Amino acid sequence: MRLTFSLILTLISSVTFSQQKISGFFPTNVSKQLEIEKQFDGYLNAKNQDTWLKFLSSRPHHVGSVQGKANADYMANLFRQWGYETELATYNVLFPTPKTRQLELLGPNPYKAKLQETALKEDQTSGQLSEQLPTYNAFSADGDVTAELVFVNWGVPADYELLEKMGISVKGKIVIAKYGGSWRGIKPKVAAEHGAIGCLIYSDPREDGYFQGDVYPVGPFRPEQSVQRGSVMDMPVYPGDPTTPFVASTADAKRLKREEVTTIMKIPVLPISYEDALPLLKSLKGPVVPESWRGSLPITYHAGPSESKVHLKLAFNWDYKPIYNVIATMKGSTYPDQWVIRGNHHDGWVNGASDPLSGMVAEMDEARAIAEMAKKGIRPKRTVVFCAWDGEEPSLLGSTEWVEDHADELKKKAVVYLNSDGNSRGFFGFGGSHALEKYVNEVAADVVDPQTGVSVLERRYARMLASAETSSKSKIYGNRYMKIGALGAGSDYSPFFQHLGIPSGNVGYGGEGNGGEYHSIYDSYDHFTRFKDPGLQYGVALAKTAGRLMLRMANADVLPFDYSILSGTINGYFAEIKALIDQSRMEVEVENKLIADKVYELAADPKEKLKLPVVKPAIPYLDFSPVENALSQLQKTTDLLKISITKADKLDESTLNKLNQLLYQAEQKLLDEKGLPRRPWYRHQIYAPGYYTGYGVKTLPGLREGIEEKNWNETKERIEVLAKALNRFDAALQEGLSILSK
Repeated sequence: MRLTFSLILTLISSVTFSQQKISGFFPTNVSKQLEIEKQFDGYLNAKNQDTWLKFLSSRPHHVGSVQGKANADYMANLFRQWGYETELATYNVLFPTPKTRQLELLGPNPYKAKLQETALKEDQTSGQLSEQLPTYNAFSADGDVTAELVFVNWGVPADYELLEKMGISVKGKIVIAKYGGSWRGIKPKVAAEHGAIGCLIYSDPREDGYFQGDVYPVGPFRPEQSVQRGSVMDMPVYPGDPTTPFVASTADAKRLKREEVTTIMKIPVLPISYEDALPLLKSLKGPVVPESWRGSLPITYHAGPSESKVHLKLAFNWDYKPIYNVIATMKGSTYPDQWVIRGNHHDGWVNGASDPLSGMVAEMDEARAIAEMAKKGIRPKRTVVFCAWDGEEPSLLGSTEWVEDHADELKKKAVVYLNSDGNSRGFFGFGGSHALEKYVNEVAADVVDPQTGVSVLERRYARMLASAETSSKSKIYGNRYMKIGALGAGSDYSPFFQHLGIPSGNVGYGGEGNGGEYHSIYDSYDHFTRFKDPGLQYGVALAKTAGRLMLRMANADVLPFDYSILSGTINGYFAEIKALIDQSRMEVEVENKLIADKVYELAADPKEKLKLPVVKPAIPYLDFSPVENALSQLQKTTDLLKISITKADKLDESTLNKLNQLLYQAEQKLLDEKGLPRRPWYRHQIYAPGYYTGYGVKTLPGLREGIEEKNWNETKERIEVLAKALNRFDAALQEGLSILSK
């Protein structure tokens, strides 16, 4: 028999399918799943994504806007047409908008800030002034303040320590900080803690403007009049409607009064362009700042204070606005009470083509493809839920209220939550629960990068190898395995992951679509299709990636959670904690040695004894053995569970149901119902946003922040809390071993 070329390809394909392993699937089911994914890819369509993106970004669609509701209806109608049971889950939430914005430099060289972005003829939606939200920071305090100005670099705690060494106080002053270095809400929070009475945040062209490349419309970077809007609500304490922490913002919800809310900023805050910042920075006197603080404006950067005062006046409409979550559900053919959930938000600060709609249209493409397959009888085994969240930008409003509203049901049924939040050309990225790491690597190895033709895992590896220092290349060479990142805050996974303990991930592409459109009127269809993802190639790549993640979780025989990887990762975090303690001890010893030398030097002069510095107390003994013992046992349990699942080529239906339910609910055991110190909404004991880092993650947050703040009594308490959580987690996984042994 003569083999044709097409037959050879078919045979190779079938051999590949039969030999390839996929986490969570019995060998007999692998080829069927790979065939489903191949068919899924065939339904994805960049032109559809482009059509949806153009409509959804055609008008400003912030919370409470006419277009925001129109977009929700548009998506809901599409989901219904595709065959999903679809609802608009509506909540009324606090959403302040500005009614007064004034900023002016007083004195001999007065300047009144424009506080306005310029419409461009090259950007067809940038001129929709009557529908655009003004440039402002949501959840700033109202205020009318006049004071000298001080430059505080990024405005993080370390910057204030340096200012103190320079002899500069911000008490009673207005501070000006650069965007970057931390999440924007940290800047006014820390400023207020140091006595400042107002805060300005500007985009310096070094990080976000002409220093990076040509500005829009010639290139993608931020022009001089552009402003980054954004929320400054203290989300590291809790997200969602600030008047209804822990409960959904429903009609009958008991609300806090605005003066009782702790997450609204205590001082007025305003974002400005680098055009408006320049005259203010020119007015600063005082010492020249360190080189690392300097931007790229044509001035010498001084710390201040300014000789002339600055006047800042802000007032807001503190209104409640409706938000509209689109929830589209397709019941599973076999396990309807196990939910695989996918989400992206649909609200933007203005037109929001990149953030968030580029991720939203990829999700819609995934949902349409799954629906087309379902019409042909290929229906996911587990229920799939596609969500389009409203109100993410102000403070994760839509997702948080929905999760709080459905918390009990989600704890019973939610298998995983997969999030995206914008997308552009470039490299694959994923952060989330480390139990998902192997499964994510397998998917990344099976998705082809549209620019290079290799897998997105291979392309990521090539970049790592190319950018590595020569000394470390040998460690990377040949190791294509991708360690996923830990999640802090900043998108809609937070309520699922850090409040309820539902395994979650955040997926997307980026790195080659850089620009300065973020949260401005220039985040438009024109900008996106020119600079971020022409042709929506990476929109399709995201749909292929997230679609596989959804389908593999929805169809898996045994859910593909690898808790041995999570256990090993926690061990790594704990090693960092012990190193942090050692470093703190060394710092105290060095500081006390310097103090002792000073004491010796001054001791001969009795008049100077009253000025002698106080010796810092030594770090007390901390007994980490409860955590060490718990981690040792957990690693043994998770390794054994991994082996037992791998050996199980087939399980009866009853055993599968019990095992899978245990696997997807196990991470809930890592929660502590009392939450973290000073922020009980965050319950996960492994991952949380940092109290002073905002978006940035703090792993083992209770322990880590106790040590960083040198609160040793709290650190001792958190050792016990963490150990108990790890032991609960271990006990649940041991139950999995028991199920398999029977």
